[in-house]
Amino acid sequence: MDALDLAVFIEEEACKRYKQFAAQLGQRFTGDAASVFAQMARNEAKHGQELATRRQSLFGDSPIRVSLRGLFDVEAPEHGAPRFNMSALRSFEVALSSEQTAFEFYDHTLAHVADPEIQALFTELRDEETEHVRMVQEAIANLPPSATRDLEVDEDDAPAL
Repeated sequence: MDALDLAVFIEEEACKRYKQFAAQLGQRFTGDAASVFAQMARNEAKHGQELATRRQSLFGDSPIRVSLRGLFDVEAPEHGAPRFNMSALRSFEVALSSEQTAFEFYDHTLAHVADPEIQALFTELRDEETEHVRMVQEAIANLPPSATRDLEVDEDDAPAL
């Protein structure tokens, strides 16, 4: 139950950070960095909800006994990652790095888990992060050439991040 609760917290943290980035940047057009971060927030929210539903079905209303305090930024991108004029490619690279970090967390944690059920859960979560990495890599591969260019903006018009 604790492992599942941590996984839910990790997804929630990533969702909040992506939403924060999208709000900070402000969407200007479809496919810009803010829309990429908004898309990632939706993906993390969906995954978090799936895990929460699974937790509910397995453990009902049992109280949560863990917190995310010791696991800050497992999957959430770094606070300083967004730039007002960042390209769509760069925003996907930030997302890719976050998904790879989540994979590494679950993969590394597996070596320290003895319980077979928890090992199976963390193997499943690691494999889902592998799928997320693949999805982001596929999105990067399908970007148009223009997605590599940072936006040209007047520094005076850029919001404070």
